Amino acid sequence: MSDDTQGQIDIGRVGLWCGALDSIASSEAVEWVAEAEDLGYSAMWVPETVGRDPFISASLLLGGTSTIRIATGIANIYARDPMTMANTQRSLAEAFPGRFLLGLGVSHHTLVAWVRKHDYSKPLSYMRDYLAAMDKAMFKAVGPAERPDTVLAALGPKMLELAASATAGAHPYFAPVEHTALARETMGAAAKLYPEQMVVLETDPSAARAIARKHMSIYLGLPNYANNLVRMGFPEEELADGGSDRVVDAVVAWGDETAIAARVDEQFAAGADHVCVQVLTGSSADIRPAWRNLAPALNA
Repeated sequence: MSDDTQGQIDIGRVGLWCGALDSIASSEAVEWVAEAEDLGYSAMWVPETVGRDPFISASLLLGGTSTIRIATGIANIYARDPMTMANTQRSLAEAFPGRFLLGLGVSHHTLVAWVRKHDYSKPLSYMRDYLAAMDKAMFKAVGPAERPDTVLAALGPKMLELAASATAGAHPYFAPVEHTALARETMGAAAKLYPEQMVVLETDPSAARAIARKHMSIYLGLPNYANNLVRMGFPEEELADGGSDRVVDAVVAWGDETAIAARVDEQFAAGADHVCVQVLTGSSADIRPAWRNLAPALNA
C-alpha cells in the first residue's frame, strides 16, 4: 500500500470490541452500537469466526448509526480472495467515507485448516502475498481508487514488521501492556497501533478472575496466543486452567471504573494510538450496562 493511503481513517481514542453482537438479532445489534455511539465510544470492532459475515454486519451497523466507526477485528484472509477483500473494503469506504477500518488476520489453524479446509502451513508468507494481491486488485466501480487503511492482527515480530511495512499498522489481541510497548518498538513511530484490552468491571478478585478465566480459556488453547504469552515471559504451566492469577491480571484489567481507565492509560503510555475495550461479563445482558458505567471514565 502506498504511503499516501496510510493513516486516512481517524479511529478515535477509545472504542469497543464486541463478539456478542453475533449472539443477538441484527436489528438489536444496531441498537447496541447506536448506544455505544451515544456514549461517546469512537469505534466498534467486530470479529469473524463462524458467525455472521462481518462486512454485512458492518454495513448494517454503519447504516444504523452516524459517526461511530466500524472495524473488523479481524476479517479472515482465508475466507475471501484478495480482490474480493480489497473491493469489499473500497465499497464500504465509498458508502461510508472515513468510517470503516479493515482489520485482517490469518486467524488460527483450527479455524482455517480444520473448519475451512485451507492450507495453514505458511500464514506469514500467505499474508504477505495476499496484501500484494490486494494492492493490485482491479476495481471498476465508483469509489476510492486507492484502498483506505488496513491493519493486521499481529503478535509476533515478523507479522508486526509486515504490518508496519505493508499496511497502516497493527491490531494486537489478547496481549498484555508489555506487548504494546514491544509492538511500538518493533513497528516504529509511524505505524498505527490499536490493541484490544479485555476488562471486567468487578472489584472482587475471585469473582473478577473467574469471569476472566471463562473467556480466556479458549484463547489460551490457541497456539498463536499461547506462544505470544510465552514470548512475553510467561511459562507454559501458567497458561493451564484459564491462566494463573499473574496471567489473568496481565491480560485482563479488572476492578472499578478508575482501575480499568488506568489500564487503558497504560496502553496509551506504552504506545497505543487507539484502544478497543472488550467488556467481559458473566452474561451478555450485562455488557451494555458495563459500557454505560465505563463511558464517563474512558471517554472523558
